[in-house]
Amino acid sequence: MLTSPISLNPSIYLPSSSSSSIVTTSRISCFYAFTPKPISFPPSKTRSFHHERRTTTPITLSSSKNQVSIEELKKDDDEEGPPSQVESEVTSKPRRIALFVEPSPFAYVSGYKNRFQNFIKYLREMGDEVMVVTTHEGVPQEFHGAKLVGSRSFPCPWYQNVPLSLALSPRIINEVKQFKPDIIHASSPGIMVFGALAIAKMLCVPIVMSYHTHVPVYIPRYTFSWLVKPMWLVIKFLHRAADLTLVPSAAIAKDLRQARVTAANKIRLWNKGVDSESFNPIFRSQEMRIRLTNGEPDRPLIVHVGRLGVEKSLDFLKSVMEKIPEARIAFIGDGPYREDLEKLFVGMPAVFTGMLQGDELSQAYASGDVFVMPSESETLGLVVLEAMSSGLPVVAARAGGIPDIIPEEQEGKTGYLYTPGDLDDCLNKLVPLLHDTKLRENIGQAARVEVEKFDWRAATKMIRNQQYNAAIWFWRKKRAQLLKPVQWVAKTFFPIQRHRKLTAGEL
Repeated sequence: MLTSPISLNPSIYLPSSSSSSIVTTSRISCFYAFTPKPISFPPSKTRSFHHERRTTTPITLSSSKNQVSIEELKKDDDEEGPPSQVESEVTSKPRRIALFVEPSPFAYVSGYKNRFQNFIKYLREMGDEVMVVTTHEGVPQEFHGAKLVGSRSFPCPWYQNVPLSLALSPRIINEVKQFKPDIIHASSPGIMVFGALAIAKMLCVPIVMSYHTHVPVYIPRYTFSWLVKPMWLVIKFLHRAADLTLVPSAAIAKDLRQARVTAANKIRLWNKGVDSESFNPIFRSQEMRIRLTNGEPDRPLIVHVGRLGVEKSLDFLKSVMEKIPEARIAFIGDGPYREDLEKLFVGMPAVFTGMLQGDELSQAYASGDVFVMPSESETLGLVVLEAMSSGLPVVAARAGGIPDIIPEEQEGKTGYLYTPGDLDDCLNKLVPLLHDTKLRENIGQAARVEVEKFDWRAATKMIRNQQYNAAIWFWRKKRAQLLKPVQWVAKTFFPIQRHRKLTAGEL
């Protein structure tokens, strides 16, 4: 029996058709009307999505013992992903993108500050309209033409320096509604991501979540260990509700996949990048070296840049310095652990500069001899990329996302990794660098060449043209599945005969 389209509400049309495709816009608003494109469903029981499983390039996790790929982790996941043409499609049409970022990438110094600032910059360069909802402190008037909306915040109970905000006030909801986003992208985990999820559901738009802080690893160091399991449940709730999850490294992708946070084919890599112009060996400064060595520039200089938090394993560096008394160490950055760290290094040749930015930060990187990263909980470790871009040899713990930057085949060529917590292993790789100028130069130059391959523009283009397309595809598929019962009810209880066109022979 032929039926004609019926309209169940102003924004959804359910026509009968023999087509098996879904055609729709990426935005269906529950608050405002616009001209919709039909969603077509087949009249038969045949599935609406027929295509071959797409072929992807596996993300490889480097390990000293074996190699594990994301594709191998997917082998027990039967959910289909987008066809290859969806993710390879070049999107020239501008989108309207609402970013929810907590804490502010304009005020709070962290690993994702440069990531989001460059992301916004290149989205605008590619023609997209961007709105950024973030914690109110330090929000500038504008950023590369992006609209910025500050939301009232409160300090994290266990980490007072981190401002949090739900961003679900009527003012924020109205701002986002008027912006009419095609897609919402929220940083996770946190508090604001809940507000972003709620607004995405209210406005009926796809939502992407990017995972930047591995909170379950941090919890035992800041509060009660029994909170780890509930935290994983929260993360699962959020990311299963999202249409796509972005992660900064394959190691974090593996952790989320093993914890079954969401379907494996919905976990994608946000490629690393670095500003190779701002972090450059040309910024090497004798004046800065004098400052970092406390007036002893001829001494070997170890540099560490980053937030000073207890989870960064910075106390390990005291044991390192006790074994090489001729060296000096400079801590660039600030954080809640700074006071305790300064007490720990009392009487030792250590300099604490506090926060440095701009040219001073570039000079601090380039003026050292070796960069040491003892942290075992980095989701990626952008400071490692910045050190390498500055021509500074890196000695880092083989943990978290660091092996993504210095994979096994590059160890000893672009940098060194040591077994976490193994003092002898660390010293065996650090001491030769401190005392062999030629070795330092060779490793530093090779590191610089390697990171020049990583470009924020290319990383942004991949998110915009591929990952966002995949998220919209997953969102459309989920919506179609949810609407199937409505279609059945409409076809069963409200059949409408089509008017058959008479031919001349029937008159």
